[in-house]
Amino acid sequence: MSKDSASDTETRASADHAPDLRLWLRMLACTNMIESHIRSRLRTEFDITLPRFDLMAQLERVPQGLKMGELSKRMMVTGGNVTGITDQLVAEGLVIREDNPKDRRAYIVKLTPDGRRAFRKMAEAHENWVVELFEGISEKDRNQLHQLLATLKARVSGFTAK
Repeated sequence: MSKDSASDTETRASADHAPDLRLWLRMLACTNMIESHIRSRLRTEFDITLPRFDLMAQLERVPQGLKMGELSKRMMVTGGNVTGITDQLVAEGLVIREDNPKDRRAYIVKLTPDGRRAFRKMAEAHENWVVELFEGISEKDRNQLHQLLATLKARVSGFTAK
């Protein structure tokens, strides 16, 4: 089985399955394919992983920096994962850890000036890749899809985990 067919979750459904299940699997397949494309381009063009890019994106939004625990929450990964990613980015001079004056047990992580410049280049390329992937869809259809997904998001957010 090729990598593409392995990530194409839609192949798990048949005409016998509920239309809503087939729709969910199509959405998941699209998400997986787009993410795979972005991961590959980040690795090829910037020699960086998606988790490292995501951590830098979180820090770019908060110039005063974030505590490791906050980064972990925002990225929805364990503290150990954040520590490992941060260690790599510190070694490359893209982020720094500073003592937290309000809590001596915690560090604040910030982008360095080099990290900020590198992230801007990556973020611009990332946006262009996403735009490129959606180019074949008319503006009207993109707007309609956006609205439909907003409706679904609102519906789903009304459910609580059991």
